[in-house]
Amino acid sequence: MLNSKFIERDLSVLWHPCTQMKDHETFPLIPIRRGEGVWLEDFDGKRYIDAISSWWVNLFGHANPYINAAICDQIETLEHVLLAGFTHEPIVELSERLLKLTPSNLTRCFYADNGSAAVEVALKMSFHYWRNQGLPKKTKFISKQDSYHGETLGALAVGVVE
Repeated sequence: MLNSKFIERDLSVLWHPCTQMKDHETFPLIPIRRGEGVWLEDFDGKRYIDAISSWWVNLFGHANPYINAAICDQIETLEHVLLAGFTHEPIVELSERLLKLTPSNLTRCFYADNGSAAVEVALKMSFHYWRNQGLPKKTKFISKQDSYHGETLGALAVGVVE
């Protein structure tokens, strides 16, 4: 498949985050077929350095053999279970390992599936903390001017919305 055909398929079914879709009339999408290490490759064979690690979530490179093997091992046992009323060995083990790296007064982990959700969780926890302290009117948040914290409503509310 050629880049142009894939772009056509994409634009007929997707809206892209952090993107003004009209921009793709002038600046075409870059369709990625595969990744390896720091490299991304399109359908025409052109390679690109993934200098932002696909939004900072792929710091160890694409198709990392060690990580892929660990994922395959885990998926053979348990691919997913929600933490609302359930638990499992990998999440407890990860939490124990993370807490060994944090200051001693940080005693729990809370997981979110992306950055925006993590900001939402932090806002919610802060909001509830002050309510639980008997200060329910303490509801304002401070953030840096023109900051970016994600695309969900709460994350946008404590950053810049344009």
